[in-house]
Formats: sequence, structure tokens, C-alpha cells
Amino acid sequence: MTEDTVTKAVREALEGVNEVELTVTGRKTGRQISRPVWFVQEEESMFLMPITGSDSHWYKNVRQTPMVQVAANGMALNTTATPITEPDRVHHVEAMFRDKYGPDQVEQHYPKRDVAVQLSLM
Repeated sequence: MTEDTVTKAVREALEGVNEVELTVTGRKTGRQISRPVWFVQEEESMFLMPITGSDSHWYKNVRQTPMVQVAANGMALNTTATPITEPDRVHHVEAMFRDKYGPDQVEQHYPKRDVAVQLSLM
């Protein structure tokens, strides 16, 4: 498959989906750990917000081992996670989450919003 074909397949798999399965490598155990997470997309990137912000275990795992897998609708993509700590960029991701899921849901499910994560979809 070409890169364009992969990107198109990933985009199609994410259409109409509210969550993806995120798999990270445990920083203490080295085991693969999967969990459902909400996401937003912008251009060639997917953005995630850990529920407990920088205290989240999956976020800490990503900081140690940035290679992750996201899966939805039978499509899986291995990619690199890039932590976002700059307040302006975190607020931008939070605004996209509010637009997709609603401000009340973000307030209810994300008590600490100090970091986000960017994944390349290419």
C-alpha cells in the first residue's frame, strides 16, 4: 500500500467514530496496554487528551516510549506520539474536543487539561 492509500484508509476508518483504541507500551512492565480514548482530527494529525492530564499513566508511558498504535473499524496504525505541553496548543486541542464532544462532556470527563498528544496519521 502507498502512503496515500494508508492515509485514506485511516481517514475512512475514523469517519463517524467517537473513540479509538490506543495501545501504548508500559513504562514499568514493557507490556502493551490498550484503552479506548476520545480523539479529534485536524489535517494529517489526530489529537488526544489524557483524562487526568500529565498525571495519566498512558501519557507517562507515551513520554517514555512514543511509538503507539491507534485502531478503529478494523484499521490499525502504528505511529509516533508527540506530547504537547505549550498552553496555547493544549487550549486549541481542548477547543476541538469541546466542538466535537460538547463543553459539558469535556468538563465532566477531563478534570485536568494541562497536556495533549499529537499523532501523525501519515
